[in-house]
Amino acid sequence: MVGISVIVITFNEGKNLGRCLASVAGVADELLVVDSNSTDDTVAVAAQYGARVLQHAFEGYAQQKNFATEQATHDWILSLDADEELTPALKESILKVKAAPEKSVYKMSRLTNYCGRWIRHAGWYPDHQTRLYDRRAGRWQELRVHEYWKADDAQAVTGVLRGDLLHYSFTSVSQHVQKIERYTELAAIAAAERGKQAGLLKIIFSPLWHFISEYFLKLGFMDGFHGWVICRLSAYAAFVKYTKIRMYSMQQKGNS
Repeated sequence: MVGISVIVITFNEGKNLGRCLASVAGVADELLVVDSNSTDDTVAVAAQYGARVLQHAFEGYAQQKNFATEQATHDWILSLDADEELTPALKESILKVKAAPEKSVYKMSRLTNYCGRWIRHAGWYPDHQTRLYDRRAGRWQELRVHEYWKADDAQAVTGVLRGDLLHYSFTSVSQHVQKIERYTELAAIAAAERGKQAGLLKIIFSPLWHFISEYFLKLGFMDGFHGWVICRLSAYAAFVKYTKIRMYSMQQKGNS
């Protein structure tokens, strides 16, 4: 049997962290919270559940997760976000890995709660996420928008665990819109740096295709009004991203 360190990186996650840490009872041999100088009760909540807390200035999601991984006691790591929670079925799957690992890295299905409703369509589920791994097998890699786990062995096979990882994402449409603004900004800057451009046809038709694809082909309509909102905002995000790419690429040409 292998020991598992559960790592969580936090900043002002007091409202979520307790639920996350409570869900790993019986799975975790260590709870490690790497905090970025939270100003709420995050540290107090972590202490309440017996977690070891380290303060580390935020340098990026991948850097933060790599730091937490390196500071953990055990080689096997379960990396969770503070707004995530294990279901009983997923805990059972992790315990089986803990008893006898067959692979060095595992991913799991993530089920997202959007403004009070669980979303199972529109491309939001199963949303596989790498969360359980042997730290000796790879590292977190940083992208401007998203981090990802990369195995050192390109031929390594990733296992898939049964059960869902519950994700409590947006509690309001305002939060969703704010994230769209932040992520489209980062994605557009990265694209412009790579020399990518966006034509007017892309700006016009990409949002339309996003809505048709996610609402009809990926059955977003099955999630009712919440699904309609998600698909509309996805189309809006595509419009904003490609508009920003075009703007930034034009600015770069003007400055060259």
